Amino acid sequence: MAKHSGAKDWIVRAAQPTKTERIEAYFAGHGYTPHRHDTYAIGRTLAGVQSFNYRNGRCHSLPGATLVLHPDELHDGEAGTEAGFHYRMIYVEPALIQQVLGGKALPFIKGGISADPRLFAASESLLQGMDNALDPLQEDDAIFDLAHALDAAAGNRRGRRAFDFQAAERARAFIHATLCTTITLDDLSKACGRDRWSLSRDFRALYGTSPYRYITQRRLDRVRHLMLAGHTITDAALATGFFDQSHMTRQYTQTYGVAPARWLKMLGPR
Repeated sequence: MAKHSGAKDWIVRAAQPTKTERIEAYFAGHGYTPHRHDTYAIGRTLAGVQSFNYRNGRCHSLPGATLVLHPDELHDGEAGTEAGFHYRMIYVEPALIQQVLGGKALPFIKGGISADPRLFAASESLLQGMDNALDPLQEDDAIFDLAHALDAAAGNRRGRRAFDFQAAERARAFIHATLCTTITLDDLSKACGRDRWSLSRDFRALYGTSPYRYITQRRLDRVRHLMLAGHTITDAALATGFFDQSHMTRQYTQTYGVAPARWLKMLGPR
């Protein structure tokens, strides 16, 4: 890993609530421990070298390419040189991609870095600076373009859909409606009318993660909203169904690569 340059690490989140989460950040050295999340992470290195381990390989992102990390794939992040790295990233729920593709398997970009110009162009409007507000219709158009660009860059071909998209959508809706309760795979099976193992297979293919991890990460989403609203880490953990603060912290770090206390400390203006 590159030596720390002495500069302060920072993260800025787009203040405007949208369908995608947008961040801009700088890390002088170590950025994230190995973690995984159930969204696409699509970004652009603006300066420096952004190095990370991904699918048993070592990757180095330079300005000009597009980062595309697939949902639920383990990865980390650090500076590849002493200059640190500056980047922007959007996090896109697979459900948004499925609303466009309508039941195809999620596009997978080999290697986590793409030089495809269609993907670069389609992600450009979503990777604007954090001060640039996105019009809702502009964001919808960009998501539509991004879904098709991902599909094209992945080399997917048209074919018969082998998944029950509607059943998986019913299961996903049930999760959101009952998130504060204990949810079992049998509950999801009954709610969507599909046998539990076919549902589990379809859910992974369509949304990029298992039903269990999807539930966990929706609860972590609520934790982040509560912390940003001023709740303590302990209160946020207990309010979202975790056993205690340490249980939530372990799950949070495994998902986002930083502990919640460190994340809160780094947030804010440069």
